[in-house]
Amino acid sequence: MLQSARFQVFAILLASGAPVATGGAQWTPVTSPTDVELRGLSVVSPNVVWASGQRGTVVRTTDGGRTWSRDTVPGAGALDLRAIAATSALVAHAISIGDSSRIYGTADGGRTWTRRWSATRKGTFLDAIRFWDARNGIAMSDPVDGRFLLLITADGGDSWQEVPVSALPPALPGEGGFAASGSCLTVAGHADVWFASGGATVARVYHSADRGRSWTVSDTPIRAGVGSAGIFSVAFRDARNGVIAGGDYAKPTLRGRNLALTRDGGRTWTLADSTSSPAGYRSAVTYVPGIPASTLVAVGLSGTDISRDRGVTWTSVDTVAYNSVAFATPTRGWAVGPKGRIARWSTRP
Repeated sequence: MLQSARFQVFAILLASGAPVATGGAQWTPVTSPTDVELRGLSVVSPNVVWASGQRGTVVRTTDGGRTWSRDTVPGAGALDLRAIAATSALVAHAISIGDSSRIYGTADGGRTWTRRWSATRKGTFLDAIRFWDARNGIAMSDPVDGRFLLLITADGGDSWQEVPVSALPPALPGEGGFAASGSCLTVAGHADVWFASGGATVARVYHSADRGRSWTVSDTPIRAGVGSAGIFSVAFRDARNGVIAGGDYAKPTLRGRNLALTRDGGRTWTLADSTSSPAGYRSAVTYVPGIPASTLVAVGLSGTDISRDRGVTWTSVDTVAYNSVAFATPTRGWAVGPKGRIARWSTRP
């Protein structure tokens, strides 16, 4: 959201201690090269992971997390890089927020960075960035002049063009994206893209099936009505099956109306049962790839939850605060969070 002060609450550690194994899975902390808050996370493969955060920080591993490099993007030392999208061990794009919203790119593993796009209009606030493939990507900003601002690239991020405002439905009063994890925007297949909103009277999901040329929007039952509530994360397993997660970050342990599922590509959404939904506000949710039962993992300030039945019921894994989560395989997942926290998903027989 435009008021960056709202996100200061994310810097508070609500819980600490060793992870607790549940159902043969847990987070295992790894040695981090930084102590700044990390929110951006991009898992390219089992070995290649990128993350980004405060003070222009980007961290990267190419050996499955055994060692990490840390870089400060030149010219971005005072900026918060809330999201990062990598397409290989060498190529990545990171975005900053607020009036200094920018897109930075590297093609040499972070040794050098160049600014690819800069905000020129008041109200721009980049929230997330994603790529369908090495050349085609999309980035989203909070509404500018009454409609969400979307940027498209077709040349690997070298240049970015605004989606015509006529392609987008009008935004609601107070509506915006949440740059809490870089996952309020997601893509699937060759052309599908969804982004989620909050801060208004109703939390909504926008969908395009043609790489952003045209859009529809749907209401959801996720908690809304105040500036701190709405959808913080959206993920799709395929063009029809998806999940949204969020709640109220000002009330991080408030259960209920924090997760919903769709079976029709996002046109309609069904809430998870409040008695078995994640135990509080969740800033990121993802499908675990390669598992037919559609396992999902959600993270937030009050911990991690896992579902093994397509999101119908959820079990708490631990109570450690994380901002973002992503998986490469059923056994190779990552989470990042406050104070430079990085953790690897571990499974046990």
